[in-house]
Amino acid sequence: MRVASLVGAFTGLLSLVTAASFSNPLKPVNGSDPHMTYSDGYYYLMTTTWTNLQITRAKTLEGLKNGETRVVWSDSDPSRCCNVWAPELHKIDNKWYIYYTAGNNQNLDGQRSHVLEGGSDPWDNFSYAGQLTQDWGIDATILRVQNQNYFVWSCFADGIQSLCIATLQSPTSIGPSRALSQPLLDWERVDTPVNEGPAPLYHDGKIFLAYSASFCWTPSYQLGVLTYNGGDPTQASSWVKTGPFFSSANGNYGPGHNSFVNSPDGTEIWNIYHATSISTGNCDGNRYTAAKKVAWNADGTPNFGSPDVLGTILDGPSGE
Repeated sequence: MRVASLVGAFTGLLSLVTAASFSNPLKPVNGSDPHMTYSDGYYYLMTTTWTNLQITRAKTLEGLKNGETRVVWSDSDPSRCCNVWAPELHKIDNKWYIYYTAGNNQNLDGQRSHVLEGGSDPWDNFSYAGQLTQDWGIDATILRVQNQNYFVWSCFADGIQSLCIATLQSPTSIGPSRALSQPLLDWERVDTPVNEGPAPLYHDGKIFLAYSASFCWTPSYQLGVLTYNGGDPTQASSWVKTGPFFSSANGNYGPGHNSFVNSPDGTEIWNIYHATSISTGNCDGNRYTAAKKVAWNADGTPNFGSPDVLGTILDGPSGE
């Protein structure tokens, strides 16, 4: 009995020690454009699945590999039925909303940003709440500066794919838009000039906006960062651009279109990104979701490091 008790205690201790470990990828196929949030003991992951909107939830990163998944939306309206991309789950005023891109099945010129409205629980049902961009617009996210929410997305400005910003007047409507960032630097223009996939990052009173630059069908797809330096957040002059960061490495190509999630205990921030094992780059379902903890430089700026070799056993987020 004593030996059995010791074995049982050791097994329990071992499970505690190993519970927080995980390996990448978290989602090996259709892991593109990942957005993750943590709420009430669960991680909620959404990715581009092309035809509908799905949420997967689990209590650990490793658990997301076989997590509970449900389809929360599909649409028969021909103007927004197809090419469903980049969903993001956000809580605003105690309600959950999903911002996503969709268009028709004819061409990509019809891509617009849309929003679904849910309830007080992210596992609730959602209903269609409207179209937010009248012109071409993809990859929308919500940025918060000084108690005001802003809508940031990838748009066309001066004929090139840029980032635009507008005040979020309500969770389902936006104000006039302005160009926030344009791909004018060499590392943002490989094959095609692109700024897309904006992702807010908040740390020690500083506000950053990561984004992805260059064409996604190349291995030069990588991150840039806008750092807020005060003033009107809708003015490009209120932000300082740096980059590139988090470039292709260790067999991961085109790492980008990321989001950030806090660890369960709130002490860490994790970078949730997609990449591909195809050395020429990829922009379809052959991209996987992966995670890496964000480190911090002495000046308070984020240090994203490099993507880890797939299959490496990593320590999970603090508090799992």
